[in-house]
Amino acid sequence: MIAQFEGFEINPVHNGDAWKICDLCVANVDRFKRYFPKTLEQNLNPTLSQLFVDNKVKAYENKDVFLYTLKHSESRKLAGLIYIKELDWDKKQGEFAYCLGYTFSGKKLMAKAIKTLSKYAFESLGLEVLQIIVHKDNISSVNVAKMNNFEWQRTLKKGYTPPNESPLDMELYELYKS
Repeated sequence: MIAQFEGFEINPVHNGDAWKICDLCVANVDRFKRYFPKTLEQNLNPTLSQLFVDNKVKAYENKDVFLYTLKHSESRKLAGLIYIKELDWDKKQGEFAYCLGYTFSGKKLMAKAIKTLSKYAFESLGLEVLQIIVHKDNISSVNVAKMNNFEWQRTLKKGYTPPNESPLDMELYELYKS
């Protein structure tokens, strides 16, 4: 376990997580399809989810991408996923990406998880810069960045294109190790 707070825990993804990740994605299709489409499309059935998890466990071991689960400690229900991705070990930099199931929204869980993982990334992974790149209309994600003292850096023009949409302007926030 990486961390525990207020009845929730953060763990690295493991091979037993496939069913829970599939359930999370299928139950939140409408919520994830705009801002988390790649993870969604890789987890629409248990077979795809097992392949996804197998790949993410290997990526974790190789320090290419770190995927964490956010689970309720007592019920073991999966609340969300958190990536540290786009790792540049020369710059000691990584980027957060995250999603939260609708039944857990409104509790500032993701803000607390990002705070916890930021500390872990600086102290245990040796990163010195963390980024969050979000669509400016994704108010919940913008608020997560702001609640964790990430500073707005710039707008990335045409930074991400959701399926069947035109490119969107994305906001880049950064947090530096103090």
